[in-house]
Amino acid sequence: MDGMTLEGRVAVVTGGAGGLGRGIVKDLAAMGATVVVCDINETGAKEVASSVAGGRPYTVDLADPGSIDALTARILADLGRVDVLVNNAGWDKVGPFLQSDPGLWDRIIAINLRAPIQLTYAFLPGMQESGWGRAVFVSSDAARVGSTGEAVYASCKAGLIGFAKTIARESARSGVTSNVVCPGPSDTPLLAEVAAGSPKLVEALKRSIPVGRLGAPRDVAGAVAFLASERAEYITGQTLSVSGGLTMV
Repeated sequence: MDGMTLEGRVAVVTGGAGGLGRGIVKDLAAMGATVVVCDINETGAKEVASSVAGGRPYTVDLADPGSIDALTARILADLGRVDVLVNNAGWDKVGPFLQSDPGLWDRIIAINLRAPIQLTYAFLPGMQESGWGRAVFVSSDAARVGSTGEAVYASCKAGLIGFAKTIARESARSGVTSNVVCPGPSDTPLLAEVAAGSPKLVEALKRSIPVGRLGAPRDVAGAVAFLASERAEYITGQTLSVSGGLTMV
């Protein structure tokens, strides 16, 4: 299909070794991109990168601004530029807000909000200078409607939406688009971890989703791949829920 290619482009995917990240990496690589797989899990990053043509593994701790600075410097030194930035990585510890550990708030904020801001700050100038770029932020439907047990996480993911829209406004004339994908309940290791303490959770979620199943990595990956493509050049500042109809706003 015309315009559905990323041949010659460099794409960075954070959380690339995770459930959603793997799907995103595979789709972007299938479109011809050189994909930089970034993850704190060095073994996982190498595994995913080796599974696609042109995959490049990089290890980073997104909770550490110094680690992010080192990552961005290495990527630019090795590859020269970044055309597509997919801020996919996320982390949370689920529980009622008043029972949460304030010591964890900074880590949740650092990974889910500060890191995407810092990465965008590093790579956006090159996109604007070249006159072409795609920033895609993987937020969450928790950002749009709230989610019990995820107060700080939902706040960060809501912040991503505001940040992405602002970048869209500031970068539109430079040929750079900025959009958000909000997954609903998805079959990922994070959900499995949460569901381990609540055996009926997954079935309850399935019943609440109009299409009758959890989201799969390919569902989110398809949305990200489209927004990263040439065909999405007239779409910017938008937020797309990929939730099987659970969220209709």
